[in-house]
Amino acid sequence: MILYVETNLIMGIAKGQDVEAQDLLFNTPASISIVIPSICFLEAHTTWQNEQKHNKDFIEKINNQISESKRDITSINAQLTASSLDQSKISFQERISDVKNRFDLTLDAVANKAEEIPLEIAAIQESIDRKILEDKHLIDKIILECIIRHALLHPDITKAFLSFNSKEFGKREVAQLLQDTGIRYFSKTTNFLGWLQAQNP
Repeated sequence: MILYVETNLIMGIAKGQDVEAQDLLFNTPASISIVIPSICFLEAHTTWQNEQKHNKDFIEKINNQISESKRDITSINAQLTASSLDQSKISFQERISDVKNRFDLTLDAVANKAEEIPLEIAAIQESIDRKILEDKHLIDKIILECIIRHALLHPDITKAFLSFNSKEFGKREVAQLLQDTGIRYFSKTTNFLGWLQAQNP
């Protein structure tokens, strides 16, 4: 069977938010072929860079608070605050390092294991023409179009789409389009695994 995935799988595993998805990726059953639109790799890198900027801004704010607290030489609470923030900053940076390591490993695993759906001009145009999802969600529209186009090439294969982005891909019109194309949508790895087990009792 074909299992379509997208950017959120990479980011969800990198952030440690879905252990089952991590196990599924690194121990994929032989019966499953993972497929991902190539644009998801670009989106994953962009998402990571944006998060790094937010992390840097957050650390700068912590540093400012530490400096301000250390200047307050009359309050024991100020000194405690500086010490606590300093330790929190260290823990935060260590967590970011953990996330970066998982991000690199996950991206490498997906790149080596998954079949990529190349981005074609036709898919971009069709994603614009198809009146599903708002225009501000152009990347999601392109991802969806890539998956639909790929699925139509494999009508006789069981297909599923796993994405934690239920806000967009879980919308009724999107779910209907996926269903009409022979794709079963899942927003949780647990639900997909339960369905998969039912297919192969």
